[in-house]
Amino acid sequence: MPKLVWLNGTVSPMESATVPAADHAHLYGDGLFEGIRIYGRKVFKLDEHLKRAYDGCRYMGFNMTMPIEELRANVLDVCKQADIDDGYIRLNITRGTGLGLDPRATNNVPNVMIMISSLNLYSKEMAEAGLQVVTSSFRVNPPDSLDPRLKCIGRYASNIMAKAEANRAGAGEALMLNQHGMVAECTGDNIFIIKDGVIRTPHPTAGILQGITRDTVIRLARNAGMTVVEDFFTRFDIISADEAFLTGTAAEVIAMVSLDTQKIGCGVPGEVTKKLIGLFREETKTGTAF
Repeated sequence: MPKLVWLNGTVSPMESATVPAADHAHLYGDGLFEGIRIYGRKVFKLDEHLKRAYDGCRYMGFNMTMPIEELRANVLDVCKQADIDDGYIRLNITRGTGLGLDPRATNNVPNVMIMISSLNLYSKEMAEAGLQVVTSSFRVNPPDSLDPRLKCIGRYASNIMAKAEANRAGAGEALMLNQHGMVAECTGDNIFIIKDGVIRTPHPTAGILQGITRDTVIRLARNAGMTVVEDFFTRFDIISADEAFLTGTAAEVIAMVSLDTQKIGCGVPGEVTKKLIGLFREETKTGTAF
């Protein structure tokens, strides 16, 4: 599969693609991104990802003059050029090019990148056994600093530091709390717990990125007759849960079997989690063909 990059209308092999040195995301993290999956030559939840990106552009004040329909067509065209069955799309939109924090220092012309590649966040063995998770010392950004619903490139510095903590501990992921000690999310995933048949996940106001995979799993679970509650809870609720799992575009749906070396339930993927994994895999057969 060729790994391709579309940047402002020019397509190049990923190995030779370049961005402007003074791109505002490169200099300051002043950009937005989306990670999007390709399954069976179909782009999964493309419209939902694009809507979130354009909502972010409005919030950040980017002069995104390209209509959403045009960007959608460009994404599908680059997928077709890559001739890929299954893969990963990275979409970046930055404020523009220019040196200096002041947005007026940029040319006010967003740089837009579509990268077609592959991403395997967890090994097959980890996916089957479930993830060992540790609690990070890094907290999620509070909404009075940066709205957590914003998929901003600069926002992820703390997530990367938390992931490094997990790596040093030999864990697969790190749990991040908010400023009040409530559970928020993991470094690249939303979290769910199951107790007495009820599925609970942090409320959007707990400081989470309201993930598209998260919302998909909530809908699938409710359609299957399960009770799902968006709630507030602590580490105690995770450790005392019957099951736990994580969701994300890159992670898909994966069991979480321990927190800080303490088993969750029996310490193996639970039955509800496995059912939801199956439902999600069926859902990935839908999408936008290219």
